[in-house]
Amino acid sequence: MPTLRKARQQDLDHLTNLLRLLFTIEADFIFDEAKQRQGLLMMLNNDRGCILVAEDAGQVIGMCTGQVVISTAEGGPSVLVEDLVVDPAHQGCGIGRSLINTMAGWALEQGATRMQLLADKTNGSGLAFYEHLGWRTTAMICLRRYI
Repeated sequence: MPTLRKARQQDLDHLTNLLRLLFTIEADFIFDEAKQRQGLLMMLNNDRGCILVAEDAGQVIGMCTGQVVISTAEGGPSVLVEDLVVDPAHQGCGIGRSLINTMAGWALEQGATRMQLLADKTNGSGLAFYEHLGWRTTAMICLRRYI
C-alpha cells in the first residue's frame, strides 16, 4: 500500500498532472496548467486547507484536497473536498478510500462535522465509489457565476 502524507511544494508537477487527469472527466472544467498550479500553491500555503498525497516508490499516484468552510446549516466548520484523483494504473487498490478516510480524519481535527463534494453527474464509476463509501446525494444542485 502506498504511503499517505501531506503534499509538499516539490510535489507540484505530480499534483498538476493528476488534476490534468481529473479534468478530462469533469465537463465543467478545462485544464489550465498555470491556474491549477496557482490553486495548488494557494492550498499548500493555506492553514485551513489540506492536500494529501498517496506516494508509491517516490511517485505521487493520488491526491485529495480539502478546505474548511463555515456552514450555517451545521453551525460550524465543514470540509469541502475539492479534488480526489488516483492515477488510473493504481485505481481499484483502495487508494481513493484511504485518501478520503484520511481527509475525514483531518476534517475532524478541524472541528468539522460534515464533508461535502461535487462530482460530475456523468462520472458513473466515481459516483458509485462515493456511494459505496457512504456518501449520499442531496436535493441541492450546484450553481456558479463568474465575476
